[in-house]
Amino acid sequence: MAIADPWQDRWQTVARRYSREYRREDQPLPDDLESLAIVQTWRAGHLQNQIASPFWELVQPSKGQTWLDLGCGLSFLVYPWRDWQASFSGQDICPEACEILRQRGPQLNSKLFKGCRLAPAHQLDYSDRSFDGAIATGVSAYYPLDYWAEVLTAVQKVLKPGGHFLFDVVNPEAAIAEDWAILETYLGAPVELIDLDQWRQLCRDRGARIRAELPGPLFHLLRIDWPKA
Repeated sequence: MAIADPWQDRWQTVARRYSREYRREDQPLPDDLESLAIVQTWRAGHLQNQIASPFWELVQPSKGQTWLDLGCGLSFLVYPWRDWQASFSGQDICPEACEILRQRGPQLNSKLFKGCRLAPAHQLDYSDRSFDGAIATGVSAYYPLDYWAEVLTAVQKVLKPGGHFLFDVVNPEAAIAEDWAILETYLGAPVELIDLDQWRQLCRDRGARIRAELPGPLFHLLRIDWPKA
């Protein structure tokens, strides 16, 4: 008998939120929310570009490397993987995102695109030490620290010794953090506003070293790795 996933309800809730977005379903909001600047930016389709974390500024994938992108969305189609010449493996919980990547990824570059799996970030069905680096941007805010502890453990296993993990977390002190949290709640996926120091402590508790940080307008990017065994 398969073991039940205790996080299934949570990640399926997030998956439904993004499936509605990819299907371009109308998502009405209360009138008082529509007046918020962040909602107007989202309606115009500009919000993601404004808040996305430029992970490559901390570590840029390089030629011949293998990278894993968790919660990848359309990353392979958006970011310059062809310029980096690094192999890309994606994973996402949104069926629509995975289907788009599976169709268009090989057309863009069949050599670098290694596929996209439909699975949550804590379920990494790859051989140990498979990747030079891993990325997870725009993902962590939907889950509590206990869940992310499982993600860190899973990522550590699939990284090569000295491999990097780049992930971002919401900075609760950011000017738009509360409005963004309200918006996401109405879109169907409540978020967790967790103090940055708690994220740093979680990394240390999982044996990781924080190598660099990069603040943004909403997300705070962390670069971590683990000591070589």
